[in-house]
Amino acid sequence: MAYVKFEKLFLKSHPQFDERWIQDRIAEDPSIPGLGDVDLKDKERIQPRAGRLDLLLQDAEDYRRYEVEIQLGATDESHIIRTIEYWDIERKRYPQYEHVAAVVAEDITSRFLNVISLFNGSIPLIAIQMSALQSGEQMGLFFTKVMDHAERGLVDEDEEIQETADRPYWEKRASKKTLMMVDELLVMMRKYEPA
Repeated sequence: MAYVKFEKLFLKSHPQFDERWIQDRIAEDPSIPGLGDVDLKDKERIQPRAGRLDLLLQDAEDYRRYEVEIQLGATDESHIIRTIEYWDIERKRYPQYEHVAAVVAEDITSRFLNVISLFNGSIPLIAIQMSALQSGEQMGLFFTKVMDHAERGLVDEDEEIQETADRPYWEKRASKKTLMMVDELLVMMRKYEPA
């Protein structure tokens, strides 16, 4: 395998590439942002009184949709708020799906990563950093998920409710004969090891 040196491109200041070009690449292959086996549901989806959602992706096997907002350059507050707003509109319009907001940017700054992590406690929000790399006449996109949404479960899923195993508990579940044998064993044990 031959080593190839890549040059990082900054798409925000590049004369040839723009957000629409990124959208088209993801539309051609929705797997490249790293969200799993997803299909393109819509591109430039009009949001009532709120602009256009860059991409709507849907899990191929699940009832999960990703509201994806793309930003060239560094993250800023307007794109984060827009991503959350589009997520909220879509989840209200289509409550039968699980919805996840995804912000994609060339640079997810530590300042806004902190803000995204604060929102992530209440909103399923993903932050993906995108890099454009060039080698000669070839160019590619590389996506890194820097923050995944926090999966929330129900209490019953991870915590078993423990019922107290006292005398009334065993009287309901064991036979009288078994309880009499246990009582006799306890009497014998106390002869050798007083309580």
